[in-house]
Amino acid sequence: MTITQLTYIIAVDTHRHFGRAAEACFVTQPTLSMQIQKLEDELGVVLFDRNKQPAEPTEIGAKIILQARIVVQEGEKIEQIAQFATGHAKGTFRLGIIPTIAPALLYRFIDRFKANMTHVHLIVEELQTQQIVEALHKNELDAGILATPLEERGLTEIPLYYEPFMAFVPEGHRLAKDEFILSSELDLDDMLLLNEGHCFRTSVINLCKQRKIANKSIKLESGNFETLLRLSQLGYGMTLLPYLTAVDLAPNLQTFVKPIAEPTPTREISLIYSNAHVKSAIIQQLEPIVRNSIPKRLLFEKNTVLKPK
Repeated sequence: MTITQLTYIIAVDTHRHFGRAAEACFVTQPTLSMQIQKLEDELGVVLFDRNKQPAEPTEIGAKIILQARIVVQEGEKIEQIAQFATGHAKGTFRLGIIPTIAPALLYRFIDRFKANMTHVHLIVEELQTQQIVEALHKNELDAGILATPLEERGLTEIPLYYEPFMAFVPEGHRLAKDEFILSSELDLDDMLLLNEGHCFRTSVINLCKQRKIANKSIKLESGNFETLLRLSQLGYGMTLLPYLTAVDLAPNLQTFVKPIAEPTPTREISLIYSNAHVKSAIIQQLEPIVRNSIPKRLLFEKNTVLKPK
């Protein structure tokens, strides 16, 4: 039994396809299949049901693959311990960021990351919260940046900053002349929302006094803030934005941004990773890189933090 063989069965379990697993491991499919067959012969059990598509582990195979993940992760820790001791982080680092954070945050810290982590190959994916959580548990991501607290078993959360919600109120809206907005004035009847699956959407719904979304003649939702802003300017309602998204708006749009009165709804943004994670050298450097890339006023919790669920 070898670490390489264990890596191959983990890849097949992750991708549920021998061909894609081979591509991910940078080997040919015959090579991967032969090594898995050797492992099965050595153990005297069948690890995958090859008659099913996508490929599925057998009952005993699932148990062995679970243990294989632990063995491979523990083996990787040896290299990570050495990297942490020498201060020379290297290798591939896979980071997931939710879509309501990525556009306003990634460009703020990516240059610092490249300058400080010259030997690290960073792979960033925009994924929704549940996708990041599942990928972390499967070791398909090394870390995620998303809204917390999640209180997810097996994951560690490191708060990075606290981001207030801002109101975008177009000209002619009932609240357009107000200098600031009260949470009690927020109503789903004239609130433009992100699509289902975005935790920011859930937080906005929980803030509004009208708990059920009215059956309007036109239902307008979107997967990004840019579309919501355009619809808002056309008179279809107001919307709420995260602080970093609001401050990045063009000057002509800034005039429509209004603060929400205290206690201001706020989301906690954290770096999260699996408790079994091995790339601590990179994670410990990523935390200050992100924190040093945002306005200092966001580093301290001052308002009411909303849970993302």
